[in-house]
Amino acid sequence: MDLPATDGELKPVKLEDVKDEGPLFHCDLFDTEIVHKIAQVFLPGLATACVDNTTGDIFKSPALVAVDLRKEMVDYLTQRSKTFVAESVMLEGGLDPEASDHPYDIISDFVDDFASLKRNLFSRVSGWLLSEKREDKIDDFVQEMEFTRFWLMDRREVIAQTLLKNVDFKSTFHCKMKFNTVEELAEHVHQCGFKSMNCPIEGCNASFCAAHMEKHDSVCPFKILPCEQKCSGSIMRREMDRHCITVCPMKLTNCPFYPVGCQSSIPICMIEQHRSDNLHSHLLYILQINHKEASVEDLKQWVEQLEKCSFIEDTYSNKLLQISWCDLNSALNSNSYPISHIPYRLQSNLWDFGE
Repeated sequence: MDLPATDGELKPVKLEDVKDEGPLFHCDLFDTEIVHKIAQVFLPGLATACVDNTTGDIFKSPALVAVDLRKEMVDYLTQRSKTFVAESVMLEGGLDPEASDHPYDIISDFVDDFASLKRNLFSRVSGWLLSEKREDKIDDFVQEMEFTRFWLMDRREVIAQTLLKNVDFKSTFHCKMKFNTVEELAEHVHQCGFKSMNCPIEGCNASFCAAHMEKHDSVCPFKILPCEQKCSGSIMRREMDRHCITVCPMKLTNCPFYPVGCQSSIPICMIEQHRSDNLHSHLLYILQINHKEASVEDLKQWVEQLEKCSFIEDTYSNKLLQISWCDLNSALNSNSYPISHIPYRLQSNLWDFGE
């Protein structure tokens, strides 16, 4: 069954100050994020009330009772919000220290209370409340109301603003300023912390209170930031992780001689410099593998002989970027050669590779 027409949308009742004296002009700005968040709980709450109220009744459907229950829900929430602070103080001797004083939590509890009041006898005694089918029906009815535009978000937000003002007794999420003249109010609105504004960063469509500008700026996915790995690039925040693990020249990688013992992790752009700076240790690692019977002192002497060969130094710095440890391993595998022949064998091997 289609949902009834909603031309007669109920407007929220606002509390009016009844004072003979004092400021007459109120700043009505709110935390738009909280208002939107509160408005989002209305549809699921109404859907729950409609489903639980008609379960087991062959003559009623959630859509058939939606208009009446919506009106009842708004009246209930408005009345509860008006008396919330007074009831908390008078009936309990003060607000429960363990209860949340956040407007969203308070109003969400009101919505749950209303839905529970609308359960029919079948819903209360049949185990219906714990069934998966119930949750599916509630979700389906929420989607139906959204599709038919039964209760538009802007209308729900108007109601949410009234409820927020009533329960936000600390004035944390709405402006409580009052003024004697329209001019004073207009001047205040331009600098009010609850003034709605849009993110100035290109590509971001976020809207928030002026007081939340710094908070949003710290998480805006479109903000351009210096690379977290200190490369010269400037990257959009939402692209930072991908940049750092794929194309960033400062991404850490293992030394090409890691298989033979070099445990260094170095930025990709500094591999050549690392090879040049660690020629001695890289050669020593390879000789240790191929000449396990030799003493450390003998291996160091061999390395010194190799380093004295200017050809080795030039080739290492100019060509080693393209030469793996396997090539050096082959060049230095001199089990059948006397020590004096090692530099010449390495020279021949590297020369062939470079050519």
